[in-house]
Formats: sequence, structure tokens, C-alpha cells
Amino acid sequence: MDANSEPGEIACQQVLLDDSSVFSVQWLELPRHLTDGVTPRFLFDRYLEHLRRFTFGLVRPGCDSEGVRFRLAGTPWNLLEFNAPVEQHQDSRRTCTMEICGGFLVQRDMCHRGRLQFITEELPEGVRIELQLSEFCPLLLGSAQPSFFRRQIYRLTQAAIHKVVTVRFLLRVYRELAGPQACARVVPTKVREGRPT
Repeated sequence: MDANSEPGEIACQQVLLDDSSVFSVQWLELPRHLTDGVTPRFLFDRYLEHLRRFTFGLVRPGCDSEGVRFRLAGTPWNLLEFNAPVEQHQDSRRTCTMEICGGFLVQRDMCHRGRLQFITEELPEGVRIELQLSEFCPLLLGSAQPSFFRRQIYRLTQAAIHKVVTVRFLLRVYRELAGPQACARVVPTKVREGRPT
């Protein structure tokens, strides 16, 4: 990649919706010459590898026929548990979706809600790669009517960590495809109405 090339842009939004579930999205648009072999499954595989490396092995992603687990190293605790990933293809959009089904970080009565999606979408001049977390009900918020204190604790801890992990993940993928000198800046976007986290 030309060192003088314009940096890419990682669009980002994280909000609490009216029901106090979390919506978070980050995406990066890639020129077509970089996208050979880039699929939602490619993003899924890279994300599991990235999560382990980024946390220095503290979080141990595991995947089998029953689903996906993000386990805290040295403990029996799964931070998040997902059903097995489901891949779909509709028009120019492909998705790999993991439905949340449990985990220490999820409100006990909301384990049936939430999903993490890896998305690719064909654009006129390239492909957009995207991570989207939706309908997630974090344990830190406690309920559908979290206090100001709980919202602030969530914003400063779990929400901040999730944003850093996903932004760094997209940057890692970008550098894998475009070369180690590739860079990107984070820009705000607005997809859903809600309270910023």
C-alpha cells in the first residue's frame, strides 16, 4: 500500500436503546482489489483469533458444533455464549450471525436476546465489512431501567472495551489485506437513535 494513500475510515456508533439494550456497529469500506476471499466467515475466524491475541489469552474463544464461547482463562466462566453461527446471503449482503444464549456478562433473564453479526456488503467500488452487536442486555446495566451509576460504569468499562476491540479488529484486517502501513481513523456515524455509550 502506498504510504501516501488516504487513511481508511472506521465508522462507529454505540448506543443504549429505549429498552436499555445495546446497539453497536463498526464498519470499514475496502476497495475491491483488497476483498478477494473476504467473507463473513473470514471475519468470524479472524475475530476469534484477534480476541485471543488482543486480550493476551485472557479471553479464550472456543467453537464447536454446539456453539461459540468466550471463556475467561483459568476459570469455568463463559463471559458470553452463542449458538452456532448461521450464514445467510441476500442480494449484495452476506452475514454470519451468532445469537447470544448465555454468559456471565448477560442479564440472566435476557439470555434469549442479542446477536453478534459479521457482515459483508457489496458496494459500487468495493466491499463494506461490518460488525454489529444488537439487542444485547449487559449484566452491568442490571435491568431495563438502569440507574445513572450503572450506565456510567457500563460506558466506562464494557462499552469502551468492546469499541476498542472491534475498532482494532477492523484495523488488523485492513492491515492484513492492504499492508502493515495501512491506517484508519475512527469517525462517528448514526444508524440508530439512542443514548450514546
